[in-house]
Amino acid sequence: MTQKQKRHKSLSRTGARIREWGVSTGFLLPSFAGVILFFFFPFAMLIRMSFQKSATNSSFAGLDNYTNVLTNEAFITASRNTAVLSAVAVPAGVLLSLLLALILNSKIPGRSIFRSILLTPMMVPVASIVLIWQVFFSFNGMLNGWLGELFNVDRIDWMKDEMGQIVLILLFLWKNLGLNIILFLSALNSIPQEIIESSVMDGAGAIRRFFSIRLFYLGPTIFFVAIMSLINSFKIFREEYLLTGDYPYDKLYTLQHFMNNKFTHLDYSQLSTGAVVMCIAMVVIVGILFFAESRLDSGTEE
Repeated sequence: MTQKQKRHKSLSRTGARIREWGVSTGFLLPSFAGVILFFFFPFAMLIRMSFQKSATNSSFAGLDNYTNVLTNEAFITASRNTAVLSAVAVPAGVLLSLLLALILNSKIPGRSIFRSILLTPMMVPVASIVLIWQVFFSFNGMLNGWLGELFNVDRIDWMKDEMGQIVLILLFLWKNLGLNIILFLSALNSIPQEIIESSVMDGAGAIRRFFSIRLFYLGPTIFFVAIMSLINSFKIFREEYLLTGDYPYDKLYTLQHFMNNKFTHLDYSQLSTGAVVMCIAMVVIVGILFFAESRLDSGTEE
């Protein structure tokens, strides 16, 4: 091959790479522009507003807004309640959905029926979910009626009591278990069966197979389900708001209530500051989860 042919071949390769880069960029550009326009730009405005005295007064307020928010009793209460709700609901959702997925993955009769039942809450509108919960957990609801008849106990106003957090956790689990179970079932079915069969031939029991084989392959799915459950724990506000209103019982007052009330009162500086603080907390939590997953992966590879 002559020098001229080599140069021509190199130029053709470079041209092909440029064309591939142009095509891929063309496909990615609309999504990238959308992220810039609808996420990064509004978030930059949010950070800017958190340093203003008010929405109508753009004077620089320094860290006054952050000091006021972090020392605000309502914000502290909302943060504590939200942390408790997520700290209980997320691990419970991951562990319970994994357990149910293992049961449904075994050869039990009626597996498809159980899967359909568990996925039903995902198809139920929010208004219907709230109505169901009101029927069960209102002061004159079915649960109080059953408890009174069976155990002769006094009626409980569930949404104005310490037990209200348990009601919200049950609501979260009822809504989100179906999707988590589907994700775990998909991960379980992707485990190479020859490895499972070899471990059975070697005499490994079900518990040993789970911790030595299945748990290793389920690691990425557990991490993904934990992240999605954490995000969904903040989305429970829609149902909670319809059940409890703007100012619920003290133990049910969450960060979303705080944000919503600040928005209603047009206190956009405090709203922006609270949103930034909440975003930082979420980034730290997700970062810790990513770090833990990377350490676990490196440990298993070694």
